[in-house]
Amino acid sequence: MADNAREKSENGNRSAEEAALSARLQRLGDRLAQQGVSRKVETGSSSKSDPSALARGFRLSTELVAGVLVGAFIGWALDRWLGISPWGMIVFLLLGFAAGVVNVIRAAGISSGQNSGQ
Repeated sequence: MADNAREKSENGNRSAEEAALSARLQRLGDRLAQQGVSRKVETGSSSKSDPSALARGFRLSTELVAGVLVGAFIGWALDRWLGISPWGMIVFLLLGFAAGVVNVIRAAGISSGQNSGQ
């Protein structure tokens, strides 16, 4: 009988706890709904991807890859021609990477490629 009384008191506590939990969840849901509405208003139509930004990204990545590939090809060709096996590839691969980074910086508009002091 004591177990039956304990179950009734636990059910009473559980229902009070469940009601409090339901109220907190409802308040949380309301706050999240308000935040979602304000975020939609803030973002507007900028959530869609911009085709010109995608094209610019492809151009910048192509600039970097092209610089590395041209440097690697020149290094490979010098290695074959002069017989200096790893050194031409190593040097011109690094030079190609540097040239690719410079091209990306110029294409991104960070640097115009001219010194501002002259």
